[in-house]
Amino acid sequence: MDSMDTTSTAQIVSSITKAIVEHRLNPGAKLAEQKLADHFGVSRTLVRQALFQLSQHGLIKLEPARGAFVASPSVEEAQQVFEVRRMLECEMTRAFVRQVTPAKIKALNAHVAEERKAVNDGDVPGRTELLGDFHVRLAELMGNHVLAELLRELISRCALITMMYQTASAAEDSNDEHAAIVKALAAKDEATAVRLMDEHLQHVVASLTFTRKVPTNDIALALT
Repeated sequence: MDSMDTTSTAQIVSSITKAIVEHRLNPGAKLAEQKLADHFGVSRTLVRQALFQLSQHGLIKLEPARGAFVASPSVEEAQQVFEVRRMLECEMTRAFVRQVTPAKIKALNAHVAEERKAVNDGDVPGRTELLGDFHVRLAELMGNHVLAELLRELISRCALITMMYQTASAAEDSNDEHAAIVKALAAKDEATAVRLMDEHLQHVVASLTFTRKVPTNDIALALT
């Protein structure tokens, strides 16, 4: 694949992801290869590559003989994804305390401030991305790129789940909880930091409104 093809694939991935994040393309929407190829002015091969990448991120589901659809995470899947995150992130928090520095705390506080602005501005895609990235940022600041990548993939799936089911007030609570976690990390209070992280992830799951009805939009309208 040459650089132009790589760029085209990345643009398709970015555009579809953005449409999902901004609620213009909702869970269950069919992603027809030919429609996408016509819309982006590329071959179906490039569209297929982009759809495969999105499926790897858990954002779409590829079904044999039926095609690609925006993923519709079940209640059970949502709970399982967050359970895996609790296992990983409680230990990550424990390890972070042991290598905390003023510079790392400064970086986290700056991130939490960005979250707060997005929440206050009513920026749904911005707050969704920033609230998820907080957890990836912890791994990055530890220098653990494998963990950061693993969390990034899990959080991509969580982003779709939270966009489907999370309320604005719950997003504000998440920001407050991130601030409290950073405060405990700064104090090198391992027990409190781990407890707050565990409670935070449990609160996110508890705040999801799984009975919410989510409409399906047409791909042509969603990407305009």
